[in-house]
Order: sequence, then structure tokens, then C-alpha cells
Amino acid sequence: MTASNHPSLNLLLLAGTAEARQLGVALAEAGHRVTAWLTEPPRGSNPMPIVFEMRDPDDTTALLRDVAGFDAVLDLSHGFDAGLSHAGFAAAKSLGKPFISFSRPVWPLDNPLLQSAPDVTTAARAVPPGARVFVATGWASLPAFLPFKGARLMLRQTTHHDRPAPYDFVDLIFGDPPFTVESETALFRELGVDLLICRNLGGQASRPKVDAALSLGLPVILIEKPRLPEGARCLNDLDAMMDWVAQL
Repeated sequence: MTASNHPSLNLLLLAGTAEARQLGVALAEAGHRVTAWLTEPPRGSNPMPIVFEMRDPDDTTALLRDVAGFDAVLDLSHGFDAGLSHAGFAAAKSLGKPFISFSRPVWPLDNPLLQSAPDVTTAARAVPPGARVFVATGWASLPAFLPFKGARLMLRQTTHHDRPAPYDFVDLIFGDPPFTVESETALFRELGVDLLICRNLGGQASRPKVDAALSLGLPVILIEKPRLPEGARCLNDLDAMMDWVAQL
């Protein structure tokens, strides 16, 4: 990504992905003022390198008021944070502000062990009786597994906390990214995993658990990403995102 000689813009970045961090830095280096909005604190060892605010996508009045102060909105929110994308697009459209979304290409279903489900509830119905299931679908998804037919539901947690599991069939599995295929394979063997359920995020950072499961011959159910806002233009390349800003 290269800088441009375009006059400085005041840009809003709907964040939540690694690409948001990369683009935010590139835009700042190009001389733009960049503010990121998140719905949850940054996780992992690479904190948000630009100014950020925590925002509630349901507070449409505040979003509309504050989006008015930006020249354009770039949506690089988490692929499963549809609320922020849709709220940001609605505000930008109402105000006539330029809006662009970034979408990472999803993983193809190129292995017979891979199957797709539109949501966690559908995936939960496919859990075989007595199965030991490893899931990476987030704490908020747990009620979708009720009633649980399997033996154990092992939920990945990348933020350490002391909250007890809300159901007696749930085991909390703590781990610090980045993960590797080797470490995930060893973990799945140790836990006796029979099935992996995770979100189809695309990209490399979240892929090791999928490749580990496939290497062990385990079935994988990939949850489909929510649709982007209808009518929003979408790009899947960060250089193209920079070019879009340069044309404003």
C-alpha cells in the first residue's frame, strides 16, 4: 500500500479485523486523520495502532450524529459483526457520505469434510449424539447449542477471564493467538475432538484450526458470514481500498 498526495481527509474506520489495523496505519502514513470504531476491545498481542472508540451499533442517533463529522466511512469490521457494518452504512447513506466495505474471501468448501451452515443454530442441530465438539463461535453463541446432543462442547476463548461456563456441558479452552496447525493438531488430539464448528472468516490467521481438523480426518462445519449491507460497494484488496480513498 502506497501513500498518495491527496489532501488530508477525516476518515472513519469501522474496525475489528487485522486488515483494519493495516489499512489504518497506511491511511495515517498517507496523511489522513483516521478514527477507528470497535464494538469490543482489541484482542491479541497487536493492539489497535490508531485512535479508537468503543461504539454501540444499536445507538443509531449517536452514530448518525458522529458519522456526520467524517469525510468517508471504510468498513473493515469483523466479518461476523454485521451490526456495525449495517449501522455504519445506514448512517453514511442517510448523510450522503462515501462508504466502502472490505470483505476477505471466505474459505472454499474444497474438501468433503467441509460443510457449510447458515448460522450456529443450524450447525448445532448437526452435532451427532455423544460427539466431543470444539467450537470457535464466541461466548454469545452458546445458547444456540441448547439442547446439546453431544458429550462436551469445548469453547475457545482468546481472552482470559474468570467467568464460569454457563452450561454444564461446556468446557472453556483458553489459548493465545497466533495458533499454528501443529499446535491445533496437538490440542485436538489431547481433547479427543470429534467435530469442529467455526466461522468462515477466510484468511490465514484463523485457518490453522481448520487445517488441523482436516489433517486428523475430522468433519468441519463452517458458519457462513452475514451478508454485507445491501447496496454497499465491496472490495477485497487493501491496495484497492487505498485507491478508493485517493479518488475521493
